[in-house]
Amino acid sequence: MQVAQEQATEVQVDLLAVCFPEDEPIVPSYFKLLTFLTQSILDVEGIKATKKLPFIKDILEALTANTDAEYLIYTNADIILQPYFYRVVAAYINQGHDALIINRRRIAPLYKSPDQLPLIWAQTGNPHPGYDCFVFHRSLLNKFVLSDIILGTPFIEATLAHNVFAHSQSYLLLDHHHLTAHLGMEVMPKRNKELYWHNRNTFFKTILPTLKPYLTDQKLPYASYSWLGKQLRRILNPAIFTSLSIELEGKSKVDKLKWYINELRWSFLGKS
Repeated sequence: MQVAQEQATEVQVDLLAVCFPEDEPIVPSYFKLLTFLTQSILDVEGIKATKKLPFIKDILEALTANTDAEYLIYTNADIILQPYFYRVVAAYINQGHDALIINRRRIAPLYKSPDQLPLIWAQTGNPHPGYDCFVFHRSLLNKFVLSDIILGTPFIEATLAHNVFAHSQSYLLLDHHHLTAHLGMEVMPKRNKELYWHNRNTFFKTILPTLKPYLTDQKLPYASYSWLGKQLRRILNPAIFTSLSIELEGKSKVDKLKWYINELRWSFLGKS
């Protein structure tokens, strides 16, 4: 991130962090520490967690409260940026996009030192279906529904992605670009069942019902593909849910049928 920041000479990039007080010593010197987190999953009654995982809403609220940047970027801590990352992001923003979702490339975990970054950057890597890097206009965050979703657990990516799908006017999914990398070839790592169900239940019971009125079939990824191509891609993508896709497509067809019927009515009434 530091290298990418240094190379983004035509745009201003601030590297910002929030953490728990005990984690302050590991915050890099080239990051500005905004504030300390005060709550975690350990504070949720009935959850037996061993890791002090924070809530995404606390991180993003601290971000908007401490910067007036027009565009915000949330990136998982284990994501490696290409040196040209911020310059490419700025170029897409200049094209009129108010949000970007960027997929990483999986790199074999053969490298151990920052001195080996050029070797990592040179690797094409393998694709990864998960979403772990989000760029969005700060006005969108005011509309996001984040509830009690925690980091380091599945459904964090689905939560952020579906908020972008619902509220962005012109998001762009960059799922085949060579912009970010991750050391490790795994796609579906082992998960804590209790934390998984906490996030899953929060997403399906609280977040998705609130977002549904703003979601359409055209807003979900792959809408421009053929029907079969679209359905296959959505079925295979772990961050998109088949039942939601079918529901929104059905609603779209019903809306089109209503429009057609109304056009027939108005046409008949308009005849002399």
